[in-house]
Amino acid sequence: MGGPASQNNQNNQNRTEQCRFYMHLIKVAEVSGSEKKLTQAVLQITQMLGIYNAELARILHLRCADIGALSDAHKNIQVSTEAWARAIKYIEMYESLYYLCEGNEIKMNNWLRKKHKHLQAIPLYLMVDEQKINQVIDVLK
Repeated sequence: MGGPASQNNQNNQNRTEQCRFYMHLIKVAEVSGSEKKLTQAVLQITQMLGIYNAELARILHLRCADIGALSDAHKNIQVSTEAWARAIKYIEMYESLYYLCEGNEIKMNNWLRKKHKHLQAIPLYLMVDEQKINQVIDVLK
């Protein structure tokens, strides 16, 4: 019957389910001082948002093979390169999206993949296909 033990199990299950839908906040200020930290942050964001490595390559202006080398920890994004500047923007976009959606994974993924009224486009496609990450960031702020 529904005694205290089963109620505790239900409460624990509800907490577990709620946690599953919230992402980890990554801030530009916390990762921009290290090539390794920045690279790891970019890869973690990509995984959390369900973005393909080929899409990340286009956002950062890198080749797919470069993303593979980053993923395998054979390479880091280098300071003072175009990829570094784009990676900073990518993390800035994530940070702003995180705050807008209060870290809710479902809301964040929906926002990225749904046509936005002001942008008149799907934000993810703007970043990948049209290199308009700045416009996406502006709307998020």
